[in-house]
Amino acid sequence: MDDLVSLCKRRGFIFQSNEIYGGLQGLYDYGPLGVELKNNLKQAWWKSIIYDRDDVEGLDASILTGREVLKHSGHEDTFSDPLVDCRSCKNRFRSDQSADGKCPACGSDDLTEPRPFNLMFKTTVGPVDDGSNYAYLRPETAQQIFTNFKNVLDSTNKSIPFGVAQIGKAFRNEVTPGKFIFRVREFEQMELEFFVEPGQDEEWHKYWVESRYNWWIEQGIDKDRIQKLEVDKSDLSHYSKATVDIMYDFPHGLEELEGIANRTDFDLGSHTKNQEEYSISSSVMKNTKSTTKLGIQNLETKKWFIPYVIEPSAGVDRGVLALLNEAYREENVGENNTRIVLGLKPHLSPIKAAVIPLKRNNEELVNAAKEIKNDLQKLGLGRVILENSGNIGKSYRRHDEIGTPICITVDFETLENKTITIRDRDTMEQKRLDPQELNKFYEKIFD
Repeated sequence: MDDLVSLCKRRGFIFQSNEIYGGLQGLYDYGPLGVELKNNLKQAWWKSIIYDRDDVEGLDASILTGREVLKHSGHEDTFSDPLVDCRSCKNRFRSDQSADGKCPACGSDDLTEPRPFNLMFKTTVGPVDDGSNYAYLRPETAQQIFTNFKNVLDSTNKSIPFGVAQIGKAFRNEVTPGKFIFRVREFEQMELEFFVEPGQDEEWHKYWVESRYNWWIEQGIDKDRIQKLEVDKSDLSHYSKATVDIMYDFPHGLEELEGIANRTDFDLGSHTKNQEEYSISSSVMKNTKSTTKLGIQNLETKKWFIPYVIEPSAGVDRGVLALLNEAYREENVGENNTRIVLGLKPHLSPIKAAVIPLKRNNEELVNAAKEIKNDLQKLGLGRVILENSGNIGKSYRRHDEIGTPICITVDFETLENKTITIRDRDTMEQKRLDPQELNKFYEKIFD
């Protein structure tokens, strides 16, 4: 983990938030390269979930969430961690962090009884803070999908099964944030709510478990470092019939990368008017304030039913950490010479190509490099940069370290016969290429 944290700060991937004031625990800022990697991961997910399918629509809902929504979803009553204080060293931690009844910091058994601590951030809405006009920063992106179910259904003419996907910020006032960006207080989620007929939910749950597991492998996760874990019934969330977690071997140990839950009809049932009339499940909460039926009518029987929902939910930040950990490697390239390489898949790499003029002060070389850079950028495959440092060797090492798949060198031979040098990040092999062939070569890398 120390190597990753060092790389992230040194090369501009991730910084501690508010660092010049000592830092704010559990919050991180994504730097110039980090924001590119993060956006590339989100774009890959969005493409897989929405563009490559015809049964999923997108949504971008508000972060502020009304109290009634989170009351009827169960969050006000259940979204909490058991909090314990050590009377000896004053350390505060979640009760599940002490397996033997002792403080994980000092070993004392002089602990307080666990008490519930609600993880939601509350904020005042409107100009008057009288204690009643408040909302929450959403603790998950899912609830706004459920409350928009009918809007999406009516505006898109979708028929079941179909899904609604969203990428967005969520907030949890974690008792003990840590492990770099694995557990933070402000984070981003990639969530899909896939609505199915009751009775078909178990089949769809298995489908999405396999689909999401295979997707992470396609992003570059080694099969030996990822596994599926069926959550024990005693550990299931209050809304879940079954959950399978995709676990990844992070630097700090095996932990959840993504969860795929069968939420039954709990959520739509909890937010719908008179849900007891047509809800399959008896677990939904009684809601008398909603004004809308969040259900679907069977065209043959004319009966209404509340769909079940399968929810694959992945943390963007955890995904970034897993990909960085997977891609990082150190190679010996000579006596006392180590090369750091970030072997990201090309579509995830923050910089897709670096164009490097051999001499930074040679106007002809720089202009030729700018022209090549602009031509590649027009292909729309991601960020291409002009690396005008004047030191080819250092430029190569820097781009190996940040994951740039190819470097393109413009030298004096380019001015003579128009050929350029292409260097591969992983093999370090170099070859001459006609610039007219460059666009096809470049596009092929991202197939």
